[in-house]
Amino acid sequence: MRSTCWWWWLLAFTLTGLPLPARAAVTGFPDVNDTSFVEANGDRTMQLSIVVPASAKDAFAAFATADGWKSWAVPFAVGEPRIGATIETSYRLDAKPGDRNNIKNQFIAWLPEHLVVFRNVQAAPDFRNADLFAQVVSIVEFESLGPASTRIVISGVGYGTGPGFDDLYQMFQSGNAYSLMQLKKRFTTGPVDWKTVLAPKLEPAKK
Repeated sequence: MRSTCWWWWLLAFTLTGLPLPARAAVTGFPDVNDTSFVEANGDRTMQLSIVVPASAKDAFAAFATADGWKSWAVPFAVGEPRIGATIETSYRLDAKPGDRNNIKNQFIAWLPEHLVVFRNVQAAPDFRNADLFAQVVSIVEFESLGPASTRIVISGVGYGTGPGFDDLYQMFQSGNAYSLMQLKKRFTTGPVDWKTVLAPKLEPAKK
């Protein structure tokens, strides 16, 4: 049931016009709004949003293509931009396709310039509660506010109850807020130069 509940949530707001929960800034991330809520079955939906200075087309590409991901989120990304395909990413500059430490997310659905839906199908070996995270579906919505302004809403649907889900929720609440700030920075100052950012980690340790 948990894997399908996000469709009902999205359909309810689309067809009934019900207002989203009240917005509140995320502590430490003033540009990120938190409209998270608890569903009728007790599952939690983490919902964070931000307005970025970019067109809906460019904002959509940041999530739907490998080049888009590399421009702000990770130094390594490969994958086809199509439903059913996976995008494989890594925080390592020297990563290669197929590395066991890579992260894989599968595209479930999308509507160009409006919606991207994906879920994790491979986490890094040391990632805590990977089996529970596989039950969480990420929905990214793009609301055009003008030629160069888009509101991006990321909803993580399916956070259940218990210590494992609590741990995941806490980690991604701050992690997703940070990512949204990085995405806004990408459209404000330009794509990330990963070689410069990761240079200190690549240099050999000084004796």
